[in-house]
Amino acid sequence: MASVRLRGIQKSYGDNLVIKGVDLDVEDGQFVVFVGPSGCGKSTLLRMIAGLEDISAGTLELGGRPCNGVDPARRGIAMVFQSYALYPHMTVADNMGFALKLAKVAKAEIAERVGRAAAILQIDHLLDRKPKALSGGQRQRVAIGRAIVRKPEVFLFDEPLSNLDAALRAQTRVELAQLHRELGSTMIYVTHDQVEAMTLGQKIVVFNGGRIEQAGTPLDLYERPANRFVAGFLGSPRMNFIPAVLAGEEGATARLRLPDGSLAEVAADVAQARVGAALTLGIRPEHLRLQFDPAAAAGPGGIPATVALVEYLGDVTLVHVRVDGVDATLAAKVQAGGAAPASGSRVRLGFDPARAYLFDEAGLAFISRT
Repeated sequence: MASVRLRGIQKSYGDNLVIKGVDLDVEDGQFVVFVGPSGCGKSTLLRMIAGLEDISAGTLELGGRPCNGVDPARRGIAMVFQSYALYPHMTVADNMGFALKLAKVAKAEIAERVGRAAAILQIDHLLDRKPKALSGGQRQRVAIGRAIVRKPEVFLFDEPLSNLDAALRAQTRVELAQLHRELGSTMIYVTHDQVEAMTLGQKIVVFNGGRIEQAGTPLDLYERPANRFVAGFLGSPRMNFIPAVLAGEEGATARLRLPDGSLAEVAADVAQARVGAALTLGIRPEHLRLQFDPAAAAGPGGIPATVALVEYLGDVTLVHVRVDGVDATLAAKVQAGGAAPASGSRVRLGFDPARAYLFDEAGLAFISRT
């Protein structure tokens, strides 16, 4: 096992700077997930750690050793790619042990390592098969097993589950988490799927435009996002955003004027903002309350809205609504078994001021109320 330390890491392709000064520490034995939209630089950074891409500027240390110019084979890492990249003419056992064979490891030790990795991954009954006789999930396990037998100090995963269907992805996520507990190895995992990030990572690093927006535990990032980008990226459905104008403040409570002219309060310290500033109110779908009783919906209070779509998902119902002055639809979660409004009906939206978020004109979060 080994720690990973990045300081001032940059990557340029000609005049195009794609990694713009990354500082990051991955602790020994930690499972860290790089997450972000396509093109944000997360896979490029992973390949730089692996030695598959040159580092334009900055320093990389693995286990305390400077590794900028070290050959990939000597870095003590193993990488699992999105593509399984298995040799079709070789058996599972031969695929898993091929790198060890090239390294002149004794046959007995190769067999022992392959057998142990296969047992951990529950593919020991498949060792004599060839890749064409395996399912997608089994092929992915073989690719992971090929990395395990090398006994690396750091495992690197580049979107390894993206070729699997939804049910198999969920199952393999559980297996990867169990694998990390068994091996205790340092793992860095790249994905664009925020569900994978939230369920797998002990630490999540959110990338955007070649920079780190925020790093922390899943709960920290979900409950205390540093900015609007992080708040909108983590969570499904994404956080609802409503444009607002600061109408005033009292202590740690901000009064907002919403697009429909109504007033709302948010428990946030806006002492540094000026009255009249353009802000953004953020409310997660699970914190948005719907009042759709006809008598109540026609009365005062709350934000008036029109139901655009109702999605029944079994455990919850998603109600998508339109609010005057807000470009995107807003989503609210209604627990299964509860009544849901019909499409086209009028409703009013409410929320707990202590469970809402507020962002300034630059998208930075104001200090939380709790």
